[in-house]
Amino acid sequence: MSQRIYLSPPDTGKTEKQALATVLDSGWVAPAGPEITLFEQDLARLCQREAAVATISGTAALHLALLSLGIGNGDVVLCPSFTFAATANPIFYCGATAEFLDSDATTWNLCPLRLEARLSAAAAGKAAAVKAVIACSIYGNCVGMAAIEAICQRFDVPLIEDAAEALGALAEGRAAGSFGVFSLVSFNGNKIITTSGGGVLLGKAGAAIEHARYLSSQAREPVRHYEHKSIGYNYRMSNVLAALGRAQLSSLEKRIARRKNHFQFYCNAFATIPGWQPMPALNWQDCNYWLSCFLVADFDQRERILDRLEAANIEARPLWKPLHLQPAYQQIKTHGGEVAAALFARGICLPSGSGMSDAQRARVAEVVLAV
Repeated sequence: MSQRIYLSPPDTGKTEKQALATVLDSGWVAPAGPEITLFEQDLARLCQREAAVATISGTAALHLALLSLGIGNGDVVLCPSFTFAATANPIFYCGATAEFLDSDATTWNLCPLRLEARLSAAAAGKAAAVKAVIACSIYGNCVGMAAIEAICQRFDVPLIEDAAEALGALAEGRAAGSFGVFSLVSFNGNKIITTSGGGVLLGKAGAAIEHARYLSSQAREPVRHYEHKSIGYNYRMSNVLAALGRAQLSSLEKRIARRKNHFQFYCNAFATIPGWQPMPALNWQDCNYWLSCFLVADFDQRERILDRLEAANIEARPLWKPLHLQPAYQQIKTHGGEVAAALFARGICLPSGSGMSDAQRARVAEVVLAV
């Protein structure tokens, strides 16, 4: 069987090997060191933020954001249904209550009309108060985030942008990760750049993000002995992984350009297939093209394509299964959900790694077209 083609594998080379060799030789093999500070500065600059806290995962960064906003038992936090489970799980870590909102069919991101209706109901005393909103820049798109941010500001509810998938994307002149009180990015192994596992929390300089930094290091007090006045978390990124991240970040533009090229190839190859639609990034051109996503004619066609790709040793996946359809969250209140469910029923993610060759990409298209 031909060599397996993965959906979005890590893309590493000489630059990453040299960075790791240098940091190992430096002796800073610890959850502290100069590479962490430099990586945080690079990320804050890229995401148009004042401050950053590098963490062991995007999930950890989101948890810290909620904790720093004082989210606790019984507080209501809104988040999209059309996302990965890691967007919702930290809400439950805090003992808070989640409510899921449907997507906008045009952007695939959180529906601003659903959000405004829910916040209006809370303001009128017809629904529980909302303590925070999490909105995702889904599949590398942050278009629509400014409208969501404006609604949250109007109702004085803090917004957290989950930009886990969107590093390097732009919308309306603003970078993914620049929206909301806090934002976060993931550097998981399948993301556009990776630190193997890792993430970053981003926000304004000041007490709130410094509190998150404090919590991320076991809430250790700045004294000679180990002193703890709060419950902390082992969420800090290591110096070694930060060095890997800096090496990956140096080629971010090339990675985005390569993934965009894959997406455009697929769009051209499948242009005549009835019922196929590319993800909305086709019209925005400021996406980071993390994954090449399409809507196909119907569920049956999607399943046939996935089966045929797997038989050809090619990894592909459906779009995110909405959280309100997940067994773990069946009791969670959901506002709408039909758009998210329709996206899942027809959606497919095709291989898009920046290291994928033209020949591998052509093999993917050949299998899809054969179906």
